[in-house]
Amino acid sequence: MRGNIGHVQRMSADVARRIALAAQGFTDPRPSTATRRHLQRVLSRVQLLQIDSVNVAVRAHYMPLFSRLGAYEPTLLDEAAWTHSSRKPRMLVETWAHEASLVPVLDWPLFHSGAKKRGWWQNYRTILERSPQLVDEVLAAVKELGPIGAGALEKALIGDSGRSKGPWWDWSEVKRVCEVLFGVGVLTTGTRRSFERLYDLTERVIPPDVLAQRWTPEEGARELVKRSAVALGVATEPDLRDYYRLDPRRCQAAVASLVEDGVLEPVSVDGWRGTGYRHVEAKAPRRVEGRALLCPFDPLIWERARTERIFGFRYRIEIYVPEPRRVHGYYVFPFLLDGQLVGRVDLKADRAAGVLRVQSAFAEEGVERGRVAAELAAELRHMAEWLGLEDVLVVQKGDLAAELAVAVAQRV
Repeated sequence: MRGNIGHVQRMSADVARRIALAAQGFTDPRPSTATRRHLQRVLSRVQLLQIDSVNVAVRAHYMPLFSRLGAYEPTLLDEAAWTHSSRKPRMLVETWAHEASLVPVLDWPLFHSGAKKRGWWQNYRTILERSPQLVDEVLAAVKELGPIGAGALEKALIGDSGRSKGPWWDWSEVKRVCEVLFGVGVLTTGTRRSFERLYDLTERVIPPDVLAQRWTPEEGARELVKRSAVALGVATEPDLRDYYRLDPRRCQAAVASLVEDGVLEPVSVDGWRGTGYRHVEAKAPRRVEGRALLCPFDPLIWERARTERIFGFRYRIEIYVPEPRRVHGYYVFPFLLDGQLVGRVDLKADRAAGVLRVQSAFAEEGVERGRVAAELAAELRHMAEWLGLEDVLVVQKGDLAAELAVAVAQRV
């Protein structure tokens, strides 16, 4: 901090960066063996885990935990998200948060309070009005057969012939109804099988006392902004809004209310446009040490404008860019080292060959390339071992590829 500008404190960009990293858990030590307690610690920082279907290296919801905890047993997350027992109650549930996400079970009512902006699945709501019979049959089938996948549900309702049993609906409408019911919270994910979502009645997944909670849109927005502020540390109002994809007006009102109550502190961050907001409990460590590979959907970097503002790191996912036009690669992981984004690698887990393929490797300008290559090689070997792969193979593409290949071969 460097004095006051009226009632708005001034903050250097470096302090803001360190606050953001600490808020996301990158100053917490990696445990030798990760437990449910360590998983809870990460969740208390990031608040949610985004789910994505791309599996070229590792599915998106597993990677943020590896980035913060190091090697851990993936069943730790599977059990927390998709199983329940009296000894280990379910910790997480799926809903639309940032995107499709795993969120703490206790937070589930907040996402159905009206605080969020309109979801894409709302476009299918006319099906509910047009085909109430289908809705009733879907719910009856899920109640009887669930947890159940959309394909099995379609067969149960339509049969193998593909001929509709109802006058207005077909195969695709069954899936759409499931998605609308998922979006409004009547259905959720009971479990997953080979990543396929198996729908179940929300009342059978969420505890009754949690399901009974009711929040107004204003209350829901306020609570979610508090959580995004904890996760981000210091952020602009659009940053806070984007974390949970909140309705703009409700988010702005929530921010103003939290400032008035002293939960958020307005700050002027050097180089930032507009006002920043620091959570009153956010800490600014003197330094940030350590290394981590970040998947494209890691909450530290998923908002690309914020990533560029905080780290000076321009990052775009190029999955949908034709291969000849890709700059860095298909599924690129930024590399975090001692609090800075210093490089990026395009990774692919070649499970048949037993290797983690580095399709390309690039360093940022001005970094100490030898150290970056050595630290990156060590983290890649650690990731390969976690994924059950025997080796790391570096393809000679990118300005860091040659040095990284040497560092990987040295196995220091």
